[in-house]
Amino acid sequence: MVTHDPKEMTFLIVDDVDNMRRSIRAMLKLLNYGKSFYEAANGRDAWKLLQSDNLQVDFIISDYHMPHASGTELLNLLRSSRRTRHIPFLMITAEANMDIVAEAAEHDVDAYLTKPFVTATLEQKINELLERLRNPSPFTRHLTNARDLEEKGDLAGAIAEAKKAASLNAHSSRPFRELGRLFAKKGDIQKAQACFEQAIQRNRLDVTSYHALGQIAFRRNNSEKAIGYFSRAMEISPRHTDRALQFAKLLFKKNQLQEAEKVLKLVLRHKTNDTDFKEEVAEIALQAGLSNLALKAFREVIKADPQRTYLHKRIGTAMINAGEYAEGTRMLETALEKTPQDIQTMLRLARAYLEMKMPMRADNWASRALRIDPKNHEAQDIIKKCS
Repeated sequence: MVTHDPKEMTFLIVDDVDNMRRSIRAMLKLLNYGKSFYEAANGRDAWKLLQSDNLQVDFIISDYHMPHASGTELLNLLRSSRRTRHIPFLMITAEANMDIVAEAAEHDVDAYLTKPFVTATLEQKINELLERLRNPSPFTRHLTNARDLEEKGDLAGAIAEAKKAASLNAHSSRPFRELGRLFAKKGDIQKAQACFEQAIQRNRLDVTSYHALGQIAFRRNNSEKAIGYFSRAMEISPRHTDRALQFAKLLFKKNQLQEAEKVLKLVLRHKTNDTDFKEEVAEIALQAGLSNLALKAFREVIKADPQRTYLHKRIGTAMINAGEYAEGTRMLETALEKTPQDIQTMLRLARAYLEMKMPMRADNWASRALRIDPKNHEAQDIIKKCS
């Protein structure tokens, strides 16, 4: 049963700094808040903890910036699950700049608190948040009703509730954002677009609506408009990696390589601890011909996780593409020792040695490929060029 009495609550404290978790816990105990406490070092571990059927968390206090999964990534998971959607969420940030505030608002954070803070400030924030939950405004009730009706499959009812919320607060973008999402789900893209446009008129920091408008424009084959919307979303909040990657791919399709490279570099700075993401960016950059960026990202991945030896071929290819022939060919030759039947890598080496004006080595690798695949036309062509 949900409780709004902080003395009876189970608190989950999420922060990658052990001292900060202990400090928050000590503050709560000083206030006599909390029946029990759980801790997690990042959003990923917190989400795993919340999946336990035996654990009922009543209040979450989470840091914004953490490895593996940030506070907003955790919040996004919470709001996407019916089981955890209504858990009060207090976000803690080291700074409240524009993109952090926009991102927090986008995921419907209940409140946020800026470091450093004292016990009295924490108490005030918790009490204010719980008071809003105990006595929700008609505006909030309509939006909650809309989400509940949507989950029951009643889109018409959900739209009607969201419209009521919009009529109560003409300045908030949230009901229009919800209407846009509901109309899009219904398949009425024209009305969805109109609602998202109304949302950004009311809130120029509504990142979700810019992103949605970008998706609509892209589906309608209006790449220029889509790029404009995604660009604005990135200006407000560059921390959304999925949005950034989609934006970069759009720029690649428009052959705007310099702009795409800027986007990928920007996102890499905000995902310093995510090696899987860096590998994905490296692959995208390599395919797009941004060899130096690909090489930098691949090297960072290998440095963080030396076990990913399968990336040696990709690093070697990136080196060759970037003009680092000597080191790149050595990397590929070393990689081939573990996969001696890899024809594509043999051919890449052969092409590289041709470019290096070393026909004997090019002939050697093309001939090896031809012994494995006697009908390989590229290997035959390289051998002819070596004659």
